[in-house]
Amino acid sequence: MKTRIRRPTLLLAIAAASALVAGAASWSIPHADAQRLRAQVHVTQTVVPRGLSEKALVGFARGHQARALSESTEEAIESRHWLANMVVAFNAPPGDLEYHALFYDVTDGARNFVDDMSIYLNGRDQRTFVQRLNLARPRFRPNRRYDLVITVRRAEVGTTRFETRGEEVRRSGQVDFSEADTRARE
Repeated sequence: MKTRIRRPTLLLAIAAASALVAGAASWSIPHADAQRLRAQVHVTQTVVPRGLSEKALVGFARGHQARALSESTEEAIESRHWLANMVVAFNAPPGDLEYHALFYDVTDGARNFVDDMSIYLNGRDQRTFVQRLNLARPRFRPNRRYDLVITVRRAEVGTTRFETRGEEVRRSGQVDFSEADTRARE
């Protein structure tokens, strides 16, 4: 015995199935966009000129990419820092009002987390951003390699590597006590 499906019931079943498929597709779109989103990341210690177009800004940052950052030398060694500009160019607007810059120390091979920086955006349609970086001691150390990872909604979309160059604290290895110091302790 054959079961016949009436035309209205068949149309209703097709509509329900297509609604389920469309709903599932709309749920997966943000995840798919996050996987396709990519970013070029450039770190430079050169002053970035104002008034450049996005393409000119990315070209300037690429041409002045700093692989090794030099530290400031005006302060005492313990309070020195590295100043730089980070230029991030997404292939599409990130679709969020915030992205993160994560810093990892990779000198010893494995990624060791150092710092997290949240960057808030003015609008959802921008694609290129310039951010000042101030990498201060003791969190950042001289003569180390770091990975700078850009994440949007916890998905890694871009990375770059740089080194910090600077002077380390020198210790003589000698201890010198005066006679007055030893008498004061007795």
